[in-house]
Amino acid sequence: MTAMQFLIGIVFDLFLMVVLLRFWLQLVRADFYNPLSQTVVKATSFAVNPLRKIIPGVGGLDLASLILAFLVGFAKVSILMVMFYGGWEPVGAALGSLVTVITESFNLILFILIVRALLSWVAQGYNPIAAVFEQLSEPMLRPLRKVIPPIGGFDLSILVAIIALQFLKRLLLVDILG
Repeated sequence: MTAMQFLIGIVFDLFLMVVLLRFWLQLVRADFYNPLSQTVVKATSFAVNPLRKIIPGVGGLDLASLILAFLVGFAKVSILMVMFYGGWEPVGAALGSLVTVITESFNLILFILIVRALLSWVAQGYNPIAAVFEQLSEPMLRPLRKVIPPIGGFDLSILVAIIALQFLKRLLLVDILG
């Protein structure tokens, strides 16, 4: 991988993560007035708002954000195909976009779980950023806590969630790519 491929990939992947985070914040009904939520909305509204005029939400799902995520992944794969692989194939770009969105979704969840674990060690009292990370991760961790209670005061649900997440990521991506 060349330095230019890395740079193009990372720029698209970072924006893709912010778009996916916006979708996730709306899905879990996180605090909209939280500074982190406001930053995510402001960073993505230039692209999501025009799509919302065309693509309405369905059942509380922000389809415009999901379509934007797919389009960002499609643009990333298409640009990399043209610049570094000597051509463009629409089916390959669409499949690559799907793989990119799935991969970045898993990476985003992993990042949020790790940050949540770290914040639980250092955050004292109420912290608005920690609150958003809790709102994002709690729907995944709550069912695990019913099965795995805290052991000696340690909450192992985050560790189990990370292991399960990595397993699912490998399982899904092998099935898609294999």
